[in-house]
Amino acid sequence: MRVDPPPASAAFSAIEERALGVLMPTYTRQPVALREGRGCVVRDVDGREYLDMVAGIAVNVLGHGHPAVLRAIEEQSRRLVHVSNLYYSEPQLEAAEKLVATAFPSRVFLANSGTEAVEGAIKLARKWGRLHRNGASTIVCARGAFHGRTMGALAATANRRYREPFEPLPRGFVHVAYDDVAAVEAAIDPGTVAILMEPIEGESGVTPMRDETLRGLRRLCDEHGLLLLLDEVQTGMGRTGRWWAHQHAGVVPDVMSVAKGIAGGLPMGAVLAGPRADCLEVGDHGSTFGGGPLACAVAAAVLDTIRADDLVLNAHRTGERLRDALLGLARGGAPIAEVRGRGLMLGVVLRDEIAPQVAAAALGRGLIVNAIGRSVLRLVPPLILTAGEADEAVRRLGLALEDVA
Repeated sequence: MRVDPPPASAAFSAIEERALGVLMPTYTRQPVALREGRGCVVRDVDGREYLDMVAGIAVNVLGHGHPAVLRAIEEQSRRLVHVSNLYYSEPQLEAAEKLVATAFPSRVFLANSGTEAVEGAIKLARKWGRLHRNGASTIVCARGAFHGRTMGALAATANRRYREPFEPLPRGFVHVAYDDVAAVEAAIDPGTVAILMEPIEGESGVTPMRDETLRGLRRLCDEHGLLLLLDEVQTGMGRTGRWWAHQHAGVVPDVMSVAKGIAGGLPMGAVLAGPRADCLEVGDHGSTFGGGPLACAVAAAVLDTIRADDLVLNAHRTGERLRDALLGLARGGAPIAEVRGRGLMLGVVLRDEIAPQVAAAALGRGLIVNAIGRSVLRLVPPLILTAGEADEAVRRLGLALEDVA
């Protein structure tokens, strides 16, 4: 029996009509207006509940309405919300110190988003090339990469659908095959300054890079005197079963861009630069809102909670359970060709181009999943996901797959 999303209610229709009047149509929105949430469950304007396996696209790492996040927002908002970076603030220092402690020796530039974090890494690499590589400025990136939608980050992104309407884009980026050390090495010349990669390509289908490839990229950077820039915007904050996905390979990048879950739902991004790459000086970069005390206080609370509640380990264990259950669906006849990814960042590769239809049917079954293109479903749930919730998500997904079959 096919199950379609619930028919539009008067409450939803009114919201949709208002949106058409005032919001630019830049998103393909699902026919749901979400109003509230607790843990891994959200509720729409009509009171229907959904198990959220997308978490704001890997943002709500502690789920919805987590006490640590709410407490940090309340306490800090009573003290100070914004002061700008013309002054010091203790929440900013605390967030930066806790962030560095999860990663590698570095100093931090705090921004507002993943795109800004990537832009900061690009600017840093360009200046480093002027100082240490005779003005080299070209960055080697991957086909399938997604690094953001501002002009520099978009130039580093390979997808023509995102790029074409806004060309000409900034020069200085070359794109090679993903997960291919030889292809990267062939692209290196005297004008190359850095390699920029995602440990798992998220937007193009949750495609992981092999650990040996990441180690090979580190070796290339060391041999050729380049910077290794890693975009861990989607893969970080414990999502893959380590604090940062590069830690699975035992390598250390020179620069890392992070965002998504860093502040548990508040806008925040960061660039971490190790001693070798740390070359920005006063006036080189800036942000009015980046590193504001409210977002930083929440980020510190999120980092503390992930550590105290051992959510990195939970991402590994529950992610393995989720993967095994999805593979069980495939063995039972569901049209699943492959499950790829790590921890609680999984891509369910379907045998047919039915991902949008399955995502729509899943809504009818009380489940939120994300269709990437025509044949991949992305699952990036909160790190607090329990074994029982993982099992229930797979049960509902199985029903949605049957609905579409």
